[in-house]
Amino acid sequence: MKEDFIKPMLVLTLICLVVSGALAFTNSVTEPMITEAAVARTEAAMFEVMPLAEGFEQVTIDELPDSVREVHKSINNVGYIFILNTTGYGGDIVLLCAIGVDGRIIRCKTLEHSETKGLGSRVAEKQFEDQFAGANGKLEGVETITGATISSSAYISAVKDALSVIFFGTDVAGG
Repeated sequence: MKEDFIKPMLVLTLICLVVSGALAFTNSVTEPMITEAAVARTEAAMFEVMPLAEGFEQVTIDELPDSVREVHKSINNVGYIFILNTTGYGGDIVLLCAIGVDGRIIRCKTLEHSETKGLGSRVAEKQFEDQFAGANGKLEGVETITGATISSSAYISAVKDALSVIFFGTDVAGG
């Protein structure tokens, strides 16, 4: 009786070990390629939001707002790109905000989101993103999306955090 119980358990354990090993191997092979593709997508998006830039260098700044993940400066002094991470209704929203040396937003672009399709996902639509272009620190004329106020308010708040780095004393040039 015990053999009837132990033998299937051993077989299932062996199958689980083999499958886990195969998954670990597959992950170790594909992870560098996935990371490289994500970096390439982000870099392409950076040139999309700041087309006059000739390239970018990451800037290290102490005490950034929580939503600011990275700051990059254009090598030809066109402006700065902020990689921002905020939480909308459906989860994280990752976006880029390009701000010119004059303190005006050049363009914003959503990189990733897990918002509800048709509602919160509208933060990734051109119509929402385009309203930021040309705005200064006051974000006059920028409005939340009706029916998706949590997501769009979080997006706007993240953009305000990027602007606060430019306008309120953090030395982005010195990093």
